[in-house]
Amino acid sequence: MILVLLAQAVELWPGPVPGDVGISGEEKVFQLQHQGKPYEVGGRPTSWKTNVSRPTLTLFRPAKPNGAALIVCPGGGYHNLGWDVEGEEVAAWLNSIGITALLLKYRCPRRPGDEKGVPPKGPLLDAQRAIRLARSRAGEWGIDPGRIGMVGFSAGGHLVGAAATNSGTPAYAPVDAADEASCRPDFAIMLYSGYFKAKDGGLSPTIGPGAGAPPMLLVHASDDAVSDAEHSVTMYLAMKRAGANVALHVYASGGHGFAVRKVGHPSDGWTGLCVDWLKKLEVLR
Repeated sequence: MILVLLAQAVELWPGPVPGDVGISGEEKVFQLQHQGKPYEVGGRPTSWKTNVSRPTLTLFRPAKPNGAALIVCPGGGYHNLGWDVEGEEVAAWLNSIGITALLLKYRCPRRPGDEKGVPPKGPLLDAQRAIRLARSRAGEWGIDPGRIGMVGFSAGGHLVGAAATNSGTPAYAPVDAADEASCRPDFAIMLYSGYFKAKDGGLSPTIGPGAGAPPMLLVHASDDAVSDAEHSVTMYLAMKRAGANVALHVYASGGHGFAVRKVGHPSDGWTGLCVDWLKKLEVLR
């Protein structure tokens, strides 16, 4: 998928990044390796970003916008960001169906002091700020402030789930007028997410209450060897019991990291399923 529309990058924070102890090393792009060879998805290598200390939102505008917008959260275990496969290519697909894509470059890798195996706190601040910034600049960016959702992949899926369920608890003190806007996404889409299932088998404490959460769609593949489908099942059951509007689709196969690339498995159908779900919500009109 080739991205042909111009993109506009916007700094997420007007000054120092709240709650960040900083990292050494410059931001960089690299090709992920697996067993000494380029890591491929759908027969193509993938490009990743890391050492992010200045989070941004990059706007990708469709030729014929319908007013809806999605903040795109790439995965990477909170160590890196799958910038092309789970970022720019997702933005291109969203643009093809009239949705404005806002690609979130959130801070990574984990900072000194972050607990191993536990989602770090910094990315949630970036996610809440991204929603507020998008909503506060909706008029300027040509989007409907009542149709701003999030889509995330792997760790980015967890980030979306955390943002969707913790909007009643702001993670940082306001820094400017943009923070007067709500940080609750209007809908949330999470693919092959991790970190939802706690070690004891229950829901991770990083996820807030389902009551008051926006409509949610969870997608996973049964043969995911990186993030077990039980993470999405755990999230689904917890949200359903809380009375949230939530849907879950577990495909027989597809592995991990497919995003919008065709990998020759049933999971290839998730984009069509998602479009139907968005139409049912009247996000796509």
